[in-house]
Amino acid sequence: MSSETGTGTGTESVRGRGVGTAVVVGAGVGGLATAIGLRRAGWEVTVLERRTSPDRYGTAFGIHPTAQAALDRLGLGDALRARAVPYRDARIRRPDGTVLAALPLERIERKAGRPELLISRPYLIDALLAELDRLGGVRIEYGHRLTDAAALAAGPDCLVVGADGINSVVRTAYFGHRSGPRPIGTVAWIGIAGFETGLHGETWGDGRFFGMTPVEPGRTNWYATVPEATTAREVRAAFADWHDPVPRVLAETDPATWIRYEMRHLHPALPTFVADGRVALVGDAAHAMTPNLGQGTCTALLDAEALTRAVAATGTAGGPAGLPGALRAYDTERRRSAQRVAFGSRNLHRFATACRPALRDALVGLLPG
Repeated sequence: MSSETGTGTGTESVRGRGVGTAVVVGAGVGGLATAIGLRRAGWEVTVLERRTSPDRYGTAFGIHPTAQAALDRLGLGDALRARAVPYRDARIRRPDGTVLAALPLERIERKAGRPELLISRPYLIDALLAELDRLGGVRIEYGHRLTDAAALAAGPDCLVVGADGINSVVRTAYFGHRSGPRPIGTVAWIGIAGFETGLHGETWGDGRFFGMTPVEPGRTNWYATVPEATTAREVRAAFADWHDPVPRVLAETDPATWIRYEMRHLHPALPTFVADGRVALVGDAAHAMTPNLGQGTCTALLDAEALTRAVAATGTAGGPAGLPGALRAYDTERRRSAQRVAFGSRNLHRFATACRPALRDALVGLLPG
């Protein structure tokens, strides 16, 4: 795998190679997984990434059993399990520590035969890059700022995959401006504490919530929303009287390592994830969602696996000739499913941050404890 810097549209890198040539825009989880699947199907792949180096920022990813199965089919299941930790025994609580309900992790594990897993984001990115390096035949061009996404599919022999996130240049070029990033008026903070809390799940307050999950031995992943807070000091103050260990997690995590971001989603939902018989969107480019269900990475992995499976079904020799049908099959399999998850995540955000917590807590209390 080579790392190059490009300044053109990227078309020169992928045109003229004949059958089975693809360009993937974006080297996040969805883009790298798509590149792996396409390479396994015999395609030559170029990945264009605007960042100048691999994107390893962030904390933890939750990987649902369905996404684990997708990683197995991509040949990455063992790499995931080597660094992931199981997520079990998590609760929804009030700020005073009163348990309202259990998260449905036990039911998920019983039904799937495997637990929900959590993995550090850098570990997953590195596992994807290592698999691409092992496969060969994939070029990643870092520092490539795409200026003309529409030119990528100028030739009839190229599959274009937009995996370039919520601000997708590919989506705008091929799908227009009707759907785009929409803020929901909430700022989130995430970080990793340097100790294990032994207590996991989410605590829901009045317009605020705080979550803790395992991530690796000796560390705890946490996330919080505080509508009115703009500084680490204000975040700490907002949770100062919440149950242990919430104040301690914030006190003992260096604010310099906190990540602050405005929560957004893609709205309105796209009527299709594919265009022109050779362009497809995956991950946040197709259905960016709030993080409340913890399914953003899972849906990106499911997209990547479904897309590359559909393309592989056309046969390596068939290549672009079978692309329109393959992309239609991908859209049929993934669009409604992914959009249902996005809709559910947005509604859960509204519910978790409700300004009538008494009614919300009464409803949550009806769930299995």
